[in-house]
Amino acid sequence: MRKETNNWWIQAKKDLTTAKNSFKSRDYYMVAFLCQQAVEKSLTALILHTKREFYPSHSLIYLGKSVGIPHTFHSFLRELTPQYTISRYPNAAGEVPFELYDEEIASKFLKKSEEVFQWIEEQLKLPEDSPKD
Repeated sequence: MRKETNNWWIQAKKDLTTAKNSFKSRDYYMVAFLCQQAVEKSLTALILHTKREFYPSHSLIYLGKSVGIPHTFHSFLRELTPQYTISRYPNAAGEVPFELYDEEIASKFLKKSEEVFQWIEEQLKLPEDSPKD
């Protein structure tokens, strides 16, 4: 794995670990934010691995489609994408962000993010520049 790809992958894994720690401390709004960041960075790692390009976007569905992520993840990616702002800014959330999240929501974000990570990890084991079909 190239250094740039590895850097994005390592940071993505650290973000997911920190999301799990935030879940334990009941900081559910941070789980939402960190899951979004972890998935974005892991998809970026896969894009760099397969296409050797950087796609500057926060749209998880755009990033996911660019690497052929299974359709079963599309709905989750659409739901997770806006969490990078809603979870942090009262003007984006329309109220105090941390009050919008609970254990059930955070648990779902963690579970689905881990599933995305498993798929990406499998793709990263393929030779660089290999087709996904």
